[in-house]
Amino acid sequence: MSEFAEEIISDALERMHGAVAHAQGEFSSVRTGRATPALVEKLRVDYYGTEVPLQQLAGFSVPEARMLIILPYDKGAIVDIERAIQMSDLGINPGNDGDKIRLVFPPLTTERRQELVKVVKHMAEEGRVAVRNVRRGARHDLEAMQKDGELSEDELRRFEDQLEIKTAGFVEEIDTALKHKEAELLEV
Repeated sequence: MSEFAEEIISDALERMHGAVAHAQGEFSSVRTGRATPALVEKLRVDYYGTEVPLQQLAGFSVPEARMLIILPYDKGAIVDIERAIQMSDLGINPGNDGDKIRLVFPPLTTERRQELVKVVKHMAEEGRVAVRNVRRGARHDLEAMQKDGELSEDELRRFEDQLEIKTAGFVEEIDTALKHKEAELLEV
């Protein structure tokens, strides 16, 4: 009988892990003054009438800390890639030499760093909320099993305690990633 409860816990843990991974991915898309492909690889490019992530259209290299080179696989896509970068919220003007696109990242101002810290904190809170929502759903399912007589009160409490410990661990993972990103953003 408790194998269904263990399946609920297992599914919840998997979904919590996904929420943490999503939050960490969101963090990597926030600019820190250093060039990184994560800033642009998810950017949607209108490629022959279809919205395609930039990572499917080009390769990336980082020759210097503040420079990102985008090497399109199809030279005909350069104009579309350039347009997508200009329309994004990166605030960077791409340089195009016909073969590749060069992005030079200016140093971040103190005000911009503070704004980005607020953005990252908001992303972290969304990640925590997602983890807690998964926990709430799993608890609801476990309580329903207990009401139906499939779980005893003790089993329910044991599974809920296990769920609580795992939830705290995932929230801590998000908090740790937030601290690292915050330090990275405030580093001059």
